Amino acid sequence: MRFVTRTVLVCTVAMLIGGCQGGGDGNERPEAVTPTREAITYYGRMILVDHRGPKAQIHLRSRASALWFSQVRDAIAFTLSPEEPNDIAAIYVTDMAEAAGWDSPQHWVPAREAVYVIDSDRRGGMGALEAVPFSRRQAALAFVDEHGGEIVTWADMPDAYILERSVEAVAAPAMEHGGAGGVHSGH
Repeated sequence: MRFVTRTVLVCTVAMLIGGCQGGGDGNERPEAVTPTREAITYYGRMILVDHRGPKAQIHLRSRASALWFSQVRDAIAFTLSPEEPNDIAAIYVTDMAEAAGWDSPQHWVPAREAVYVIDSDRRGGMGALEAVPFSRRQAALAFVDEHGGEIVTWADMPDAYILERSVEAVAAPAMEHGGAGGVHSGH
């Protein structure tokens, strides 16, 4: 009886340790990665760190390295596209609540845990409308006070904001000749 109890205990501990160290069912969430100059954007094949504003990374189960996005909206669009892989293991967005500034977002938060400011006067890495992520709602509210916009969660993100307005979003900053400041859309 003691042998059986000890064997069950040892097996249980081994399974728990294996799960904590990355073994198990393969569904563990990979950690966020800090981008280097070698991080190339999934859309456009550009150097990620050369772009201002919030960024995103998607980890797929079928791929060893992260997919990089110079705008959070691009990463969300990726998840909505039936043409893109759907074996997503994790999505991280830069946490603008912890960033040293618009030009240096360095901290990451799981995408579904963040709140987002949409329709602000700030533009993302490609000069288009952006979904600006924050780990803390209070930081998002302060951002809205300064830059306008509306706070939404990942689950409440309007598809139209991500998909239908992409042409307008890219064209508006170019027509304004300002790029980063853009035009507040009033939504």
